[in-house]
Amino acid sequence: MPAPRGKAQPVRLADVPDAVRALAHRLPRLAHLGTSSWTYPGWTGHIWATDLSERVLSRHGLSAYSEHPLMRTVSVDRNLYKALTASQFAEYAAQVPDDFRFIVKAPASVSDALIRDEHGRGRRHNPLFLDPALAEREFVRPALEGLRHKIGALVFQLSPLPPEWVRQPQKLYDHLAHLLATLPSLMPTAPHAVMAVELRDASLVTRELADVLKAAGATYCLGLHARMPTIEEQLPLLRALWPAPLVCRWNLHRRHGAYGYEAARDLYAPFDHIQDADADTRDTLARVIRATTGAGLPAYVSISNKAEGCAPLSVVALAEALCGPQPVESGGNDGRA
Repeated sequence: MPAPRGKAQPVRLADVPDAVRALAHRLPRLAHLGTSSWTYPGWTGHIWATDLSERVLSRHGLSAYSEHPLMRTVSVDRNLYKALTASQFAEYAAQVPDDFRFIVKAPASVSDALIRDEHGRGRRHNPLFLDPALAEREFVRPALEGLRHKIGALVFQLSPLPPEWVRQPQKLYDHLAHLLATLPSLMPTAPHAVMAVELRDASLVTRELADVLKAAGATYCLGLHARMPTIEEQLPLLRALWPAPLVCRWNLHRRHGAYGYEAARDLYAPFDHIQDADADTRDTLARVIRATTGAGLPAYVSISNKAEGCAPLSVVALAEALCGPQPVESGGNDGRA
């Protein structure tokens, strides 16, 4: 009997190779790997069974995406540009399995020190930057009500700060401390969730920041971006926070430079294969995930297409680095021909 009109599922998951399913079975239970968004038509054959438009994927692709055995999280980056409502978050939550977790970026209205134009240029100071009441009303409460226990991490990604903030790091740390101490706890609704702060100013990656985050029960979002130090250079801050969940957003390959996001997008589109493999970053990240999950703590990692060229294939490669070689099944002979 055909599905009722309007009820048909327009997006189907592509066939998943047996080797990828076996890899997913070996992945640590607490390792939630995934991508930044799910709306890319170029992922046909990797995630989507057929060619579909970005509009269709945006509206109907999340459910198929979450059926892929390696895709256990996704970063909801669109919330940066316009705050989603609790009902919109609930629609997302209804489309994914119970053990799926979301990484959600805070709206720019609270996480950006500048009010920007449509081209991203800062026009004036934002008087509500890191305002706790706004953050609770437009970010934390809607996410808790809509996503509930499916929250993995709520991330305050601080866009590049104006010089007066960078020159006064203690002012920033004080504002962050006040924000994090004032916001409602995630624990009652989402016991495995964490709040995290991601930076775009390398000079602010300090022990003082770690002290603020640790005191609030929050963590540092490991931002792998050309504006930031390498992953190895950021690890001391994670060590200062240990033990803590891992939140990582792998955003941009370093070859493109601090302002190379658009260049990476133009070069890598339609994001259907890896063009700039970064095995060193991948291997180091795998070690951090392995240590975190081995300590019984969750790891939430999202990867952008601009990291290596094709986020789903980067997830597969990261999972391979994390799990190691496929064990060889013993046969019925003694190994001789």
